[in-house]
Amino acid sequence: MNNPQHQHLIDLVRTKMPYGKYKGTYVSDLPEFYLVWYRNKGFPAGKLGQLMATAYEIKLNGIDKVLDPLKRQYR
Repeated sequence: MNNPQHQHLIDLVRTKMPYGKYKGTYVSDLPEFYLVWYRNKGFPAGKLGQLMATAYEIKLNGIDKVLDPLKRQYR
């Protein structure tokens, strides 16, 4: 069974935005400027906001490539 952190990253690469300009885009593939805008505005409540915050931190730190194996395996 996956640990919670690993499951969170799997959810990050499998969850799509349910609304807005990027509706249908995987949260992990959202543009950095969009995540920055949300960070300043406030991420949505709940799981979606948590995933967006994680995507923001990953992009901010320039470690997007760490998600590539998960994208290949879980999409």
